[in-house]
Amino acid sequence: MKPLVRTQEEYLRRLRRERFLVHLIRILIFAALVAAWELAARRGYIDAFVTSSPSRLWDCFRSLMASGTLLHHIRITVAETLLSFALVMGIALLLSILLWWFPVLSRIFEPYLVVLNSLPKSALAPVFIVWFGNNMKTIIIAAVSVAVFGATMTLYHSFCQMEPDKIKLIYTLGGKKSDVLLHLILPGNIGTLLNVSKTNLGLSLVGVIIGEFLASTAGLGYLIIYGSQVFKLDIVLLAIVLLCILATLLYLLLSMAEKLYERRIR
Repeated sequence: MKPLVRTQEEYLRRLRRERFLVHLIRILIFAALVAAWELAARRGYIDAFVTSSPSRLWDCFRSLMASGTLLHHIRITVAETLLSFALVMGIALLLSILLWWFPVLSRIFEPYLVVLNSLPKSALAPVFIVWFGNNMKTIIIAAVSVAVFGATMTLYHSFCQMEPDKIKLIYTLGGKKSDVLLHLILPGNIGTLLNVSKTNLGLSLVGVIIGEFLASTAGLGYLIIYGSQVFKLDIVLLAIVLLCILATLLYLLLSMAEKLYERRIR
């Protein structure tokens, strides 16, 4: 047993070293890119007015933070993203349950879902402005339209792929369709729901930014448009960097939820 234990310990140590090495290389690559960007801007290899630089972004960040406007814009974008995400997941789950419960509906509406999912949502944003006005409601609707149709199709097809033998067993034991849904379909697709959530959280953020480009007076998308219009590209690039950080943090939160669920079912 001792050699086996020693082998397992060596394997775990090797995994930890590899994980540490991967994180270290990522950090070094990022630091090298930031340093090269700053050096190129200072030496005049690139035009800092057009491309900005890390130091200029830091100065812009401090200026906007001191004025209190940056946190306001971040809060608006985060709130719109989370609200859109909640609506997307709620609507998609409801629609996928309806399609599974009534197979005739799925045969009728599946082609429409495919078309709506393929339609470029940025083309609909101007129409939403005319219909709903230049307000947050338009932004939320635009964000929901980006993700809801694909999420519905993914969840519905996952529902349909549940093992038919288990479904037959529930019916054999006297269960009803509601029992199949509550005790098999929904519990058996929590993993799929988490995976869909990670995708749709990013899509909701994309939809919010599209909406803010056209129908907003606040938010990181508004900052990008405002900065480009007044030729303050430091603001534009700072907003883009903040969007990358925000998307990463939201993805990590859902990844943590997924890991907690995996530990719970083990």
